[in-house]
Amino acid sequence: MGQDKIEEKYDAVIVGSGANGISAAIHLQQKGLKTLILEKNSDPGGATRSGQLTLPGYVHDIGSAVLPMSYSSPFFQTLPLEKYGLEWIFPEIAFAQTLENGEAVGCYRDISKTAANLGKDKEAYEDLMNPLVSNWAKIDEDILSPFGIPSHPLQFLKFGIKAILPAKTLVNHYFKEDKAKSLFYGAAAHSTLPLTNLASSSFGLVLSIMAHINGWPFPKHGASAIIKALLAYYEDLGGKIHCNYTVKDAKNIPNSKIQLFDLTPRQLLKIEGLNLGNTYQKRLSKFTYGSGVFKIDWALNHPIPFNSAICRRAGTVHIGYGSEEIEHSEALSAKGKIAEHPYILLVQPSIFDSSRAPEEKHTAWAYCHVPNGSTFDCTKIIEDQIEKAAPGFKKSILKRSTMNTSDLEVFNPNLVGGDINGGRQDITQLFTRPIAKISPYKTSNNNIYLCSSSTPPGGGVHGMAGFNAAKQAFKDHF
Repeated sequence: MGQDKIEEKYDAVIVGSGANGISAAIHLQQKGLKTLILEKNSDPGGATRSGQLTLPGYVHDIGSAVLPMSYSSPFFQTLPLEKYGLEWIFPEIAFAQTLENGEAVGCYRDISKTAANLGKDKEAYEDLMNPLVSNWAKIDEDILSPFGIPSHPLQFLKFGIKAILPAKTLVNHYFKEDKAKSLFYGAAAHSTLPLTNLASSSFGLVLSIMAHINGWPFPKHGASAIIKALLAYYEDLGGKIHCNYTVKDAKNIPNSKIQLFDLTPRQLLKIEGLNLGNTYQKRLSKFTYGSGVFKIDWALNHPIPFNSAICRRAGTVHIGYGSEEIEHSEALSAKGKIAEHPYILLVQPSIFDSSRAPEEKHTAWAYCHVPNGSTFDCTKIIEDQIEKAAPGFKKSILKRSTMNTSDLEVFNPNLVGGDINGGRQDITQLFTRPIAKISPYKTSNNNIYLCSSSTPPGGGVHGMAGFNAAKQAFKDHF
């Protein structure tokens, strides 16, 4: 049975209801346009959705979870999302990093407090982070926009010179001891790049800056709360959303002047009848995707029994025992191999948000990086790594839910091969995503725009790709 045709006419139709799609729709609706969001799933949000995965009463973030980029997003900061029910939770420690000796080091909002735990590298850490944090407000919009002439060139250049470096080069230049190196590596490894690659420092720097400016907060009741708030505001502006609506052909799109797609290149190319030029399609088909992830969600009988009090007080814990182990893990996944002792990103939201689980029970999730498309079951290696830092962890597991790269792509087709960043974010695609173009949001069809994380500034729940694409589309047509 086919879906009903939408007869109404719109100024703009947005395909995909991830944070970027909704952000594009909000900006255009704010400008007085008549807009519609189309979503193939019954629930909006793209990869930012929450729900039951294990046992009744346990709320899990199925995709995106900790959202420092959301809280600090220049676009989201202009929206009255708190009026629409969004509440933020701020763990005392933004992120913690396990160490070889069973101890851990934490990244606090306060730079000096963080540096005080870094031994001989105390002053070096302060020298690195203080100027970057002080200048961030001058360069954040330029960092989160397509490549162009920055509004504060000197500050932008000072950041760029450090950000372009491989993480390994940066830590070896600034730090003498493994404690500080591991702390930075834990943040830089969010890039899913080998830490010897150019620009892998950029992720470590931006995420550390976020930690020192606003912490690493997450929404109360689950990450989907930010989607609910965005949509409530959008609908108050007069915007419309239609779920359970699949776009396989341009004929499925209601009559509209422009269309914006919150899709990665692979999904866009599958849609028939978009009248994209052959050369553009060929270039788009060469877009490459990065490493995938293997994710586990747990319902737990009690909090994770970390040996380190720092880990117990951190919302996010990076698990890896020494900078060499973390570096080796990320290098292997890029080479198509699975590390026996992988770098793990772990989050324990119920420690800070009691709404996530029944009384005195808890939730947690973790993932490790794997080769794109890998279906290898990483359950044992992930749980073994956690057990080393938290003896007794396995005994606390009531139920687990696992998702390999294929499961993640079924959950959200934009997670191609389990890639959660919308495409590889190395030096070749960091500034030229999805292809090298003056306006990366434009396609070869003047009425069609890309607004997903496959465009600048890339992955993260910040809405800036959608906002930037909508600005470009409005300028071109209205």
